[in-house]
Amino acid sequence: GHRRRVAQVRHLPSTMSKVGADALMEAIEKIVHASEEKKRNFTETIELQIGLKNYDPQKDKRFSGTVKLPFVPRPKMKVCVLGDAAHCDEAKAIGVDSMDVAALKAMNKNKKLVKKLAKKYHAFLASETVIKQIPRLLGPGLNKAGKFPTLVTHREPLEGKVNEVKSSIKFQLKKVLCMGVAIGNVQMAPKEIAVNAQMSINFLVSLLKKNWQNVRVLYLKSSMGAPIRLY
Repeated sequence: GHRRRVAQVRHLPSTMSKVGADALMEAIEKIVHASEEKKRNFTETIELQIGLKNYDPQKDKRFSGTVKLPFVPRPKMKVCVLGDAAHCDEAKAIGVDSMDVAALKAMNKNKKLVKKLAKKYHAFLASETVIKQIPRLLGPGLNKAGKFPTLVTHREPLEGKVNEVKSSIKFQLKKVLCMGVAIGNVQMAPKEIAVNAQMSINFLVSLLKKNWQNVRVLYLKSSMGAPIRLY
C-alpha cells in the first residue's frame, strides 16, 4: 500500500518534527541576542531562507502560495492603496500612501515608472473599480514584480486589510532553488517569532511536491546577522 502511506504522511500533523521547537527557540534567541549586542539604527528583519532539492524549476510546477502569519513580521512594511475616492480618503486617515486612477493614468504605462512604483512598496491594495483597470493603466509591471494588488472592498475596514497584507508572506518559486521570506523582526517576542517560523515552514513544506524530501536546508537569519541552520 505505497499510495496509502503517502496519503497518511500528507496528513500527519508532525511534519514539523523535522525542526524541533527547542532548536528553533535556541536559534531565535541567538539571533536576538546578537542583534542586541550590535545595535543597528534600524529594526533588523528576521528571514527564513530555504534551499530546495530534487526540484527542477524548468520541469516541475513552479509553486506560489501565500499564508497569513499570526504576528506582523514587518510593521514598517510599505503598502500603497490604488484606490477609488473613498479608499484614498480612508488611506489618508490611517497614514497609508495611496494613488487614484488619475495618478495611475499619468504614468502613461511607462515601464520605468511602473518598475519604480513596484520597487517603492512591498505590497499594493486596490479598490474593486481600480483593480480591473490595472493591466490597462499600468501594463504587466506589477504582476511581473510579483506585486499584483490585493482586492479591498468597502465591506471591510481598509486598516484591517492593510494589516492582513502586512502579515502575509508569499512563497514563490522562480528560476532558482533558494528563496527567503521575512517572518519576523528582532524586536518581537521570541515566542512570536517561533510561532511565525513554524507556521511558515509548515506551509512551505505543504506546497512542495515531496514535502520534506524537497527541503535541502533551512536557515534563519537577521538582516545583518549570521545565518543559523535549522535543518
